[in-house]
Amino acid sequence: MSDEIINGKYRGWADRVADVLAAQSPEFKYANFAIRGKLVKQVFEEQVPLALPLIDGPQTLVSFHAGANDALRPNFDRNIVRTAYVKAVTQLVQTGATILLFTVLEKNGNGGKASAVWEERMSSFNSIVREVADKFGLMVMDASMDPQSSNPNLLAFDRLHLNTTGHYRVAHAVLERIGAPFDSGWKESAIASKKKPWIIRKALTLLWFLTFALPWIWRRIRGRSSGDGRSGKYTSLTSWPAAH
Repeated sequence: MSDEIINGKYRGWADRVADVLAAQSPEFKYANFAIRGKLVKQVFEEQVPLALPLIDGPQTLVSFHAGANDALRPNFDRNIVRTAYVKAVTQLVQTGATILLFTVLEKNGNGGKASAVWEERMSSFNSIVREVADKFGLMVMDASMDPQSSNPNLLAFDRLHLNTTGHYRVAHAVLERIGAPFDSGWKESAIASKKKPWIIRKALTLLWFLTFALPWIWRRIRGRSSGDGRSGKYTSLTSWPAAH
């Protein structure tokens, strides 16, 4: 989300990685099952079964990231998340695929009670990721590997998802981690924005609350998700770049 839009679809870090890998092999194919807002149990039950038949041993790279949405929910239960996460990754491991897991940012640099709750929950989630990675010997993309990971200039206006610069940096961090060609300067500092006047900052915060926070609260009250009715971008193996 929140990257460039190409042919009516957000580009995103995974598409950017696919661009590079496709240039290395004319037989490269790509699938992307990611859906915003999904909980790890939904990913395990609905998305992993679709991906399993597409995996062809170690030559298939699978990036798996689920559970952070759970940690954002008021009723977050670490044991429930851990059970579904372990089951999902175990099924992927059994295919022989090369698997890449992700941690999330624990310290967002904002301070206050909300940041303390965020750190506690994301630390709990990250401990699950590291436990599973250690158990199976899997690669992990650690959010803290980017020296600018807490820089708000890498986030979109929703203050949660990456913007274009953020997606670019994650893509090249992944490419470096898996030994593919990458931009050696991806860790260079992000451009710092000028501090806005107080009234502008307050207005932007109000706009953010009305645009993102309030709808999120309303969805929670109704038991809905931003991912309802959505499907992944590429749910079958697709020659890349995709033809439109």
